[in-house]
Amino acid sequence: MQKVSFFLHISKNCCIFARFLTESMSQDQKQHIIKTAGEMFFRLGIRSVSIDDICRELGMSKKTFYVYFASKDELVEQLLNANVEQMEQKMRTTMESSDFSAILRKFTQWIATGKEDVRKVPQLVYDLKKYYPRQYNAFQQRSFETQQHYIEQFIERGISAGLVRASINKEYTSHLFAKIYTDALRDFEQIESKGHNLPQFCRVATDILMRGILSEEGLKLYQQ
Repeated sequence: MQKVSFFLHISKNCCIFARFLTESMSQDQKQHIIKTAGEMFFRLGIRSVSIDDICRELGMSKKTFYVYFASKDELVEQLLNANVEQMEQKMRTTMESSDFSAILRKFTQWIATGKEDVRKVPQLVYDLKKYYPRQYNAFQQRSFETQQHYIEQFIERGISAGLVRASINKEYTSHLFAKIYTDALRDFEQIESKGHNLPQFCRVATDILMRGILSEEGLKLYQQ
């Protein structure tokens, strides 16, 4: 009886491990599809890349593709979600520093350069807005909420460090600048039609934000 119980215990643990391993491999495969599709969308635009094209690039059957994604729409949605999660991870990592001066440097660098890729392929955003409006609007909303959260956190940390003015209304300010950054991505064609580009726009917006909220000591640090 003890041998049977022991055997069942081992079998159960093996099944749990096998299930964990299968789920882990499945998740890796899913992320690989998202990464490959994202690179193709970036180069060629979303509309011109079909599921067949993605499967050929991956050396995968369409049957296998549909194990992970019910449709191209779902793939686009999860790709955009992954983009927001990556942005959130960068901002979370930046805010983990105990030194606010380091946070200030990283935060300004990240915001000023984080929109570079979008300018390189206008077709990408054009396709999203025209053919995937539901996914794009959800992406915009999540981007806004994420940026607002971390800008507000940035202001709180700065006030505690004495490098951001204590009189700043963190809710209004974080809402305002998250809106500016999010709308800049949506309206980048208008920005570029006036002879500007998205990275320049974001650098100017960031400079205005910093000069508007930093204390005298914070400005000295910012201008170094």
